[in-house]
Amino acid sequence: MKQITVISGKGGTGKTTIAAAFASLTKSKVMADCDVDAADLYLILTPEVKEKHEFSAAKIALVDKEKCIECRKCIEVCRFSAVSDNFVVDPVSCEGCGVCYRICPTEAIKFEEKISGYHFVSDTRFGPMAHARLEIASENSGKLVTLVRKKAREIAKNNKLDYILIDGPPGIGCPVIASLTGVNLALVVSEPTLSGIHDLERVIDLTEHFKIKTLVCINKYDINRENVRRIEEICVKKSIKVAGKIPYDTEVNRAMRMEKTIIEYDPQSEIAQEITRIWNMIENEV
Repeated sequence: MKQITVISGKGGTGKTTIAAAFASLTKSKVMADCDVDAADLYLILTPEVKEKHEFSAAKIALVDKEKCIECRKCIEVCRFSAVSDNFVVDPVSCEGCGVCYRICPTEAIKFEEKISGYHFVSDTRFGPMAHARLEIASENSGKLVTLVRKKAREIAKNNKLDYILIDGPPGIGCPVIASLTGVNLALVVSEPTLSGIHDLERVIDLTEHFKIKTLVCINKYDINRENVRRIEEICVKKSIKVAGKIPYDTEVNRAMRMEKTIIEYDPQSEIAQEITRIWNMIENEV
């Protein structure tokens, strides 16, 4: 099977829109939404959940009032001010460091795993999808991404599928790295803005570090052609191919509101044709 990750240096570049369009262009695949901090691929694919699993990757302190002698040591040592004067731990403020648990003289503090999120296996009109949701103020999204990718590989192997299409998170942090490692190709979606160019360079450095074959797609290219030239210069310098340039069109927004990919909404549109050409190029590259 071939693994392809669609990523972007910054949010809002159209990464998920393009990943969803790819999902409608090939049959033999499983989709993996690895943007677990702000998952939104499901908004287009409207999945029917078949499996739901809890994800625990952090611990939280809990005070047992029956054992507590109110010595205030836990309050004194907590650097995050998570323990109130009433000896109640704020689950949002608690970082799970465990110092209060270790220093309590009466062992009145429990240190238990908390549910940090959920991961799912679903059916969509385009086939199976592995996805997840991280709870508010929860961490370890990189571990949750790894779980999503593991489940996607299991589905692909069991069903003898050709592709794993990964909708990765924006940026260059841990969840992005977890979305990239071991893939066959990364498509970096950029936009011709100053922040888009800056973050494009950062994410290209990341794919270079992991020696991942990289293509670049310039979305909304016609909003600033001078910045498009700058992106193309960066790609030439890095020996990276520009897979395609997608124009700005409000029809994409209308398609999203109808819970359709742009391929479904208007397969003859300029955008749909360009995305199809980009996907054909990706297939040739891998």
